[in-house]
Amino acid sequence: MSFTEIEKTWYPEGVERCSIGKFMKWLAVLGVVAAYGFFAMLVCFAYGLGVTGLDNYFGFGLWITFDLAVIALGAGAFFTGLLRYIIRIDELKNIINLTVIKGFICYSGAMLILSLDVGQPIRSWFGYWHPNVHSMLTEVIFCITCYLLVLIIEYVPLILEQKQINKIPFLHNLAHQMHVVMPLFAGIGAFLSTFHQGSLGGMYGVMFARPYAFRDGFFIWPWTFFLFVLSAIASGPCMTVLICGFMEKVTGRKLTTYRIKSLMCKIGGTMLLIYMVFKYLDTWAWINDILPRAGLTFDQMFYGLVYGRWLFFTELVLCLLVPVIFLLTPLRKKPFFMYSGAILACAGVVINRYVFTVQALAQPVLPFTKWEIYTPNWAEWATSLMVIAYGFIIMSLSYRYLPIFPQEVGLNKK
Repeated sequence: MSFTEIEKTWYPEGVERCSIGKFMKWLAVLGVVAAYGFFAMLVCFAYGLGVTGLDNYFGFGLWITFDLAVIALGAGAFFTGLLRYIIRIDELKNIINLTVIKGFICYSGAMLILSLDVGQPIRSWFGYWHPNVHSMLTEVIFCITCYLLVLIIEYVPLILEQKQINKIPFLHNLAHQMHVVMPLFAGIGAFLSTFHQGSLGGMYGVMFARPYAFRDGFFIWPWTFFLFVLSAIASGPCMTVLICGFMEKVTGRKLTTYRIKSLMCKIGGTMLLIYMVFKYLDTWAWINDILPRAGLTFDQMFYGLVYGRWLFFTELVLCLLVPVIFLLTPLRKKPFFMYSGAILACAGVVINRYVFTVQALAQPVLPFTKWEIYTPNWAEWATSLMVIAYGFIIMSLSYRYLPIFPQEVGLNKK
């Protein structure tokens, strides 16, 4: 048998895939991007964070913005898992595998970014062995690590179900037993992810010296704790739909029904509506109570083009109110509006993480300071692109060889 014929025996049962030559060219392009980012990562490890655009003023920058964004967009894994295994919405079984892989890629990529942001990777274990019990970041470290382990556990059965691997009796039985206990891991994952999403928001909410991010508390939590959870829950399902739609466009194959994608967008839109109500209340309280108490005005929160008010209105109107209308009205029945709503919802979360991470630090907080402009350099962009390329590689290999969409054969019958 030729290599091509051998490779076909690893495809999921009854599906078609592009030629190995075309696939290797695709991987080669991604590999170049990943290699460039890997080189930048080695430069950062060798010379420290001084080679980046970060400094004593901007301890957080592109990496943390990217990290928080992919973590939020990967939240579809824990929320969809909760809906599928705990609440038992059986229709989601046709897209749950894609959600798990997306979550694994987002969280493993986030861990890679965090290893860069530490600056000295040989000391990255300090957060585990010498935890600061008074820091929210300690809870984030442990939650994100444990949740990544949960995602690995959820990803393993999918690998074991690969056609050739599944022929081994022990691995076949192991995959079956792991599916039996999957509701337990779905519940654990939802608990861990909810708390670390909230703690990321809570970290910004207690920064009383940063009036753009500071918020009052609800019991022991600043209410940004809950806003970060809601925004992640809302954007996660939308991101899953966008990935599925992109894969269908690239492969030319129908991977799931429009009904399932519409259901995911409806769920995301519903959570986005809830988030919008609380976000608008938060914004009203911030403008009319928190800022006056700090002796500041709304206009003082913005500066120039980079930190302009256009970001504020883009996030709260174009990327919040508009997608709610697109996703929760009959407009959702039309692909253009459904996908547009999903794109805007995801963009809104990215903007939200950017302004909390960068704009909050750029604002002057002392009489003798002024607005600072943060510009990420090549090393930050290259390593961020490396993580994106890594995600494309994992998703491409998974789609080619693993039964991500068990309904694919039936949907593409001629």
